[in-house]
Amino acid sequence: MSSDSAEELLFVPLGGAGEIGMNLYLYGYGRQGNHRWLMVDLGITFGDDSTPGVDVMMADPAFIADRRERLEGLVLTHAHEDHLGAVPYLWERLRCPIHATPFTASLLRRKLPETGIQDQVEIIETPLGGRFRAGPFDVELVSMTHSIPEPNALAIRTPLGMVLHSGDWKLDPGPVIGERADEEALRRLGEEGVLALACDSTNVFEPGDSGSEADLLPVLGEMIGARKRRLAVACFASNVARLHTIAAAAAANGRDVALVGRSLWRITEAARENGYLEGIPAFLDDVDASRLPPDKVLYICTGCQGEPRSALSRIATGNHARVTLGDGDTVIFSSKVIPGNERSIGRLQNRLIGKGVEVITEHDAPVHVSGHPARDELVRLYDMIRPRIAVPIHGETRHLREHAVLARRCGVQQVVVAENGAMARLAPGTPGLVGEAPTGRLALEGGRVVPMDGDLVRGRSRAIFNGSAMVTVVLDAKGRLAGEPQVSAIGLLEAGDVAMADAVIDAVRRAVGRMPASSRKDDDKVREEVRLAVRRAFRDAVGKKPVTQVHLVRL
Repeated sequence: MSSDSAEELLFVPLGGAGEIGMNLYLYGYGRQGNHRWLMVDLGITFGDDSTPGVDVMMADPAFIADRRERLEGLVLTHAHEDHLGAVPYLWERLRCPIHATPFTASLLRRKLPETGIQDQVEIIETPLGGRFRAGPFDVELVSMTHSIPEPNALAIRTPLGMVLHSGDWKLDPGPVIGERADEEALRRLGEEGVLALACDSTNVFEPGDSGSEADLLPVLGEMIGARKRRLAVACFASNVARLHTIAAAAAANGRDVALVGRSLWRITEAARENGYLEGIPAFLDDVDASRLPPDKVLYICTGCQGEPRSALSRIATGNHARVTLGDGDTVIFSSKVIPGNERSIGRLQNRLIGKGVEVITEHDAPVHVSGHPARDELVRLYDMIRPRIAVPIHGETRHLREHAVLARRCGVQQVVVAENGAMARLAPGTPGLVGEAPTGRLALEGGRVVPMDGDLVRGRSRAIFNGSAMVTVVLDAKGRLAGEPQVSAIGLLEAGDVAMADAVIDAVRRAVGRMPASSRKDDDKVREEVRLAVRRAFRDAVGKKPVTQVHLVRL
């Protein structure tokens, strides 16, 4: 770290750097041990096959929670779940004001009742292009384009220089919702002088431009017009521009649109509340849609990533109360595959195809455009901003490293790659990594927030992959077995596998018999010997080390 007497500007990512999702970034200004902090975004990510039983994860904010008296506020760049979804679960650890534009604030207010904190959180609405102060930080919002209304870059001015935090963005020449990115403001900031650009890396490997939302209308319109039976489109619920495009294409082909999925209704309510989706007729619910002929309805469904409890997954498994799809129907996946979701999406699409449903994805036709900048757009932003320092964010390690290479090709002399937990000093002097902050993941578990590396989640994972065993041992007053040990196992024994069960019981009997008489009087020692004996027996027999619990009874 730097000298205690020197003021410095720090950047500390706790989530979103080295991964896509779960964004949580910190900017610190001041002297060592007395920094004032500004948080940018507080998002979630979703579980996959490697996190059984965990649907939602978020960055551990312990580093800043320990310093919350010096936390000036949280600024939300936009309303995507990976940027604001953790607020209902983590705000009580922070208790800071939240700055957001009107649409983002509307959506956040609809989420806070999940945890009952709606009357506690101070939400400060800032208009598009607005500016405010939070301690030593002077924050200006710069309107960008993305796949949700009101995405913002943040021009964060400090006494040591300005950081432009890009948020999620693209340079869409034909946005369906909102205005084009404010390139005039970006050029003005470049002229003013930008110390560092912390920039989205998601599509750094994609050549050219990301494409325009406006290009999708004729494609989707043609596809819808060519089909005469039930048709569903799966997309990200938050993509209000896509909802607008799908609805317009459906109307042009004489179809009414029904929303299937609670998050779609929440998004559209917030959108209409803020003047978006103008000219789009009210959406139907699935009850009203069920009364329409197959060629007169189009369903917009949640579940494009194969989420098991989503509307489309329930439709595919035949478990939806009112929506069915079958032979001759069509589902269009107007979305990209988020890395890590390939298997769940594949399962969903296979179920649909097995029912005779035609499945169309972005690999079959241009039915999706990304909300993130491809390489040419990144180059244009660097040309406008001309930062002294590049700080790649919002990407896996491979994205950050490739972004660093691209930034140097754009003439940026200094690049800082700071993954989660790294503490980077941006000023004064030569930028670089100067320390580490504790970081980790938390899981939403039954309404509770628990550590991902804690006993609850780790124990479940071990039990799923290795099975579990329960052993009951009864000892008499002298510490001898007073009866046959009882073993029950889940995920280890087939019904009627008496030989295997007997082998485990024999292992328990031998383990207790070998123990000195003095040790058999110690409950903890007996439990541990029995536990190890059971695990060894199953390991030798079936190659598994089950989660084992021992119930000890003394007579």
